Amino acid sequence: MNKLTASKIVKSYQSGDYQTEVLSNISISISEGDLIGVIGSSGSGKTTLLQILAGLETPDHGNILFNDINLSSNNAKNFNLMRVDLFGYAYQFHYLLDDLTVFENCNLVFKIANNKNVNENSQQIIRILDELGIASLQDKYPYMLSGGERQRVAIARAVVHEPKFVLMDEPTGNLDQENAEVIQNLTIKLAQNHNIGIVVATHDLNYAGKLDTVFRIENGDLKSTENE
Repeated sequence: MNKLTASKIVKSYQSGDYQTEVLSNISISISEGDLIGVIGSSGSGKTTLLQILAGLETPDHGNILFNDINLSSNNAKNFNLMRVDLFGYAYQFHYLLDDLTVFENCNLVFKIANNKNVNENSQQIIRILDELGIASLQDKYPYMLSGGERQRVAIARAVVHEPKFVLMDEPTGNLDQENAEVIQNLTIKLAQNHNIGIVVATHDLNYAGKLDTVFRIENGDLKSTENE
């Protein structure tokens, strides 16, 4: 089983004369199929942790490992190539391209990966859109969609290439409770169906409660909430 491990991660930010340590010697392991939540106050480091896990930010100290491969020691080009296959990322804001259709937004992932299996890719896009209940919207543009529909497309884009891990940063933070519930349940079902490990940074304790394991970031430390 594939595993992603963050080992002894330290990350600080400089603001003028002040340096703030956001993450202090944090370690965490995620296996395919794991459903993990990360909670904590705004500014606690949830987004920073997700971005480091995905290779979008570099830690000051510590390593990110995929199985026995130390991603931190790879050169930037190799890591970027691996990242396309390993990770999907969904943000609080959908970040869809307005001049592309739903289908075309999802297909961008395959273009970035230089995957030219057009027929297979097309079938995969339709399958994922169908699982999310939005296959009928494939030819529509983002401005034609509701907020909940746009976020479903963003999630489809994050998982359509069947990554090993999907990192979600407040994916339902901009939705009303009814739409949030729908998206939350769909993301969990999608992860289970495709054996994807997901890490969700969220303020929504209801969402976190649906996941297998929940951690809290507080004062730079990552703690299990099992004993809370």
